[in-house]
Amino acid sequence: MPKDTTVRIMNEKSIALALTRISHEIIERNKGTDNIVIIGIRTRGAILAERLAENLSKIGKVALPVGVIDITLYRDDVQDKLDQPVVQKTDLLFDIVDKVVVLVDDVIYTGRTIRAALDAIIDFGRPRAIQLAVLIDRGHRELPIGPDFIGKVVPTSRNERVEVHLIEQDGVDEVIIDRSGRGGV
Repeated sequence: MPKDTTVRIMNEKSIALALTRISHEIIERNKGTDNIVIIGIRTRGAILAERLAENLSKIGKVALPVGVIDITLYRDDVQDKLDQPVVQKTDLLFDIVDKVVVLVDDVIYTGRTIRAALDAIIDFGRPRAIQLAVLIDRGHRELPIGPDFIGKVVPTSRNERVEVHLIEQDGVDEVIIDRSGRGGV
């Protein structure tokens, strides 16, 4: 009988609770929502950014600007992984100069995706600060980058894979660990 190699570590309720907690932490750290903008890394980071912005607007009673960045051409492995990189739309319809940017992604692993996102953001101007919010921190950094706001710390081995599934993209809200040995995010 084959052994199941996946373990569900978060469901719809635990994801929602983590995002609510992160929202409160963002407001507490920044003493409100003044001058905050939210930017999500395409694809699941952008979905989580929308959810965080919705939470923050409910708590702070003000709608915050939300944008999406595509980091494809900023990756340091773009030549290694893709013959023809698929560049998607970056959507930042607001000024980030002197703002507090809350950068949102689903999983932080080596830090290389976040490094690419930082480069992309700086091309749009110089924010006052950039704070990082992630749903999952799985460790194994290769760069000195750490999140300011974390939904859940999940110790993993390098041969495990953390998968975030969101209803808007995948039809279900869950986080699973795949222990089949494929590695990666």
